[in-house]
Formats: sequence, C-alpha cells, structure tokens
Amino acid sequence: MIIMRFLIFVATAAIAAAQSPSCTHTVGMVVSLTGAAGRYGQAASKSVELAFQDLNKAAGPQGIAGCKLALDLRDDQSQGSVGVDQTRQLVDLKKVPVIIGSIISSVSIPMVTSVTAPAGVVQMSPASSTPSLTKLAVQGKTNGWFFRTITADSLQGTAAAKYALDQGMKTLAIIYVNNDFGVNMLSEFRRAYQAMGGKITSATAYNPEQSSYNAEVTKALQTDPPALYFIGYPGDGTTIVRTWIQQGGTQRFLLNDGMNTADFIKGVGKQFLNNAYGTSSGSTRTPSSDYFARTYPAMSGGFDAGSPAADRAFDAGVIVGLAIAQAGKFQAVAIRDAIRKVTAPGGEVVYAGPQGFARALQLIREKKPVRYIGVIGPVQFDKYGDIAGPFRTWKIANGEVVTTGQISAEDVTAIQARLPK
Repeated sequence: MIIMRFLIFVATAAIAAAQSPSCTHTVGMVVSLTGAAGRYGQAASKSVELAFQDLNKAAGPQGIAGCKLALDLRDDQSQGSVGVDQTRQLVDLKKVPVIIGSIISSVSIPMVTSVTAPAGVVQMSPASSTPSLTKLAVQGKTNGWFFRTITADSLQGTAAAKYALDQGMKTLAIIYVNNDFGVNMLSEFRRAYQAMGGKITSATAYNPEQSSYNAEVTKALQTDPPALYFIGYPGDGTTIVRTWIQQGGTQRFLLNDGMNTADFIKGVGKQFLNNAYGTSSGSTRTPSSDYFARTYPAMSGGFDAGSPAADRAFDAGVIVGLAIAQAGKFQAVAIRDAIRKVTAPGGEVVYAGPQGFARALQLIREKKPVRYIGVIGPVQFDKYGDIAGPFRTWKIANGEVVTTGQISAEDVTAIQARLPK
C-alpha cells in the first residue's frame, strides 16, 4: 500500500511538472509599497499577481513564449531616488526587459529618464498621470519605451474643474502635494476653472509624509473659503482633511482619485464627507470588468476592485504578458513593438480570465490578430504611450463612494479648445 501511494505521488508530481514550463520570464515591478502612495502600490501589485496567475494557467505547459511569467516586486518607498536604484538593479543585475511601475509620477519620471529609456527597457505605469511624461515623450526623451494605462492630468484637471462648477463650487481653496503630479494637476485645474468663472482663494503646497499639516491648513483657511480642493495622496489626505475639519474648515470638498477609498473615508470619518466630490480616470464596463470585480477581492488580501490603480495595474500586467507571447521572445524591442499589436483595433476581441486568455494565446500561436479589451475598457496607446478615456465623477454618501456620471475625453477636449491659450 505504501509503495502504491508512493508511485501515485511520483506519477502525479511528474504530470504536474510536465504541465508547467521549466523556465521563467521575470518581469520587474517597481511600485510604492510604503510611503505616501503605499496603498496604491500594494493594490497594484496584487493585480499584476492575479494577471500573471491567470495567464500562466491559460498558457499551460506551452508557457508564455515558452516560459512561465514571474514577478520581481520592488518597493520604491514613494521616493524617486529609491525607485531609480531598484530599477537599476532590475535592469543591470537581473537583466529584465520590461518593468511595470511606478505609481507616482515623481518616481516614474526619474526611472524612465535615468534607467529604462537609456537602457532600452520597456516601462509601463498603471498610475503616473503627469503631463510631464507626455512632454518627455514629445521631446524624444522616453525613446518610445514608456507606456501608461491611465489618462494624463492635462485632461483630468479640466474634468475636475467642470465637475466642481457643476456642483456649485464657484469658489474654493486648494491644498496640493508639492511634486510633479500636484503641480501639474493644479496648473491644469486652475487654467480651466478660472476661465469658466471659478475663483481660487489660495493654493497651498505641502510636502508628503509630514508629521503635521497645521501650518498649511491654517494658511489655506485664512481666506475663509467655502470649499477645499485637495490634490494629493490618501495617507496625507486623511491627515490634512481631518486637520481642516478640526480647524473649522467647511465640510465641502473636491478630491482627486485616490481619496475614493475606504481607508480615507474611515480615517476622516464618514459623517464629515457627505459633501465630498471627486474625479478619477474612468472606465467602460466590459466582461473583463465583471471578471475582475468577482475575482480580485478574494485574492487581494483586503483590497476591493475599486481600489485606486488596481484595475489599471491588472490591465498593465495582462498587456505586458500578452505582448511577451506576441513577441515570441523575452526581448525588450520585440515586447515594446508587440504592446500595440495586442491592443489594436481589428483583432479578435478577448476578455480577462483564464478562458479569455487561453483564446488570446491560441490566436497568437496561430498568428492571428488579437485585441484585449480590459478592465478599464478598450485601451489603445498613441505614439507617446498615452491612452485616452473617460473620467468618472463620484461623491461620498453615507461612507460609500457613489458614481454620479462620466465626462468623456471628447467633452474635455472640447472644453480645452475653448480655453484661452
């Protein structure tokens, strides 16, 4: 009996081994697991883990370009210098041809300018939204190596301005994070908001992860504004908004994406946020969205499908994985060129999940065109690695984030066309 069980065990192990590729393609991931944007990066890393898990399952013994996808996850601590160091280790020592990251723009920018673009390594961010990355691409400084699955703030700032005015916020103060993301979002919002008749009483910068923001809040409150627009990250945002309320500031808020999270609402107190409104990069509901909503929460360790960066990180992971399959080899130039192929119109549409991925990989093996329609909808990269998409408008009601509508990219572009140059 013991011998029989042993033989069954050996046979089972042999079958399992035969069904799994013996090599791995290791993709780098550099995101904020700690620091100001830590919750973004934690959610994003679980998304990519799910994407690779599903792709490997769908690929079976044939693998993705012959091997199993693996992830080398690094923490940039929400700091540019740390992000550069971790990226350099992955590129120089691990020889990875593709990196997913970072979360915040002030980390992604030095990563691409100092490491990935000069080295000829693909970089795809699920959350870095500054217009500066587009400008770098226009100037030829990203050399075509950078992509992102989030729309640029040059559009979101305008969408936020329109939404604020639609909610009757004709006058407000602004507190913004003093980095590339915050400065650019402020600039785009101010340009649109003031041109459409809004009044900004003050704009106060803050530095991330301070022990106290009393001075910044006191300064912003000096003009007695009827509303606050906060531009920043959830951790800092919780402290700043709480301080604002404690100092007697009005409980009427405009917020950027990232504050539409349970952590922020719980940290501030839901009773203080019933007049809180916000915008974020939107999505078009697809079967991929439904799959992600069902599957992600159960494996994420506490994040829900609406967590900031989660949906976009999943799509980034899938696109990278399918591009490796399309390239047929784990080589940077081939992967870069394949990214647009697996998202381009004209191919057979496939959706997220093991079944959809199995179909996608079969089409790729048969050298037939495939188009992945993701959790955020159909993604198509322009020549600068950017995507266009709608913006979601939302509010917080009784501690829950409620979608109120959508502003299309076409609507935003039309508004921008009417603004003074």
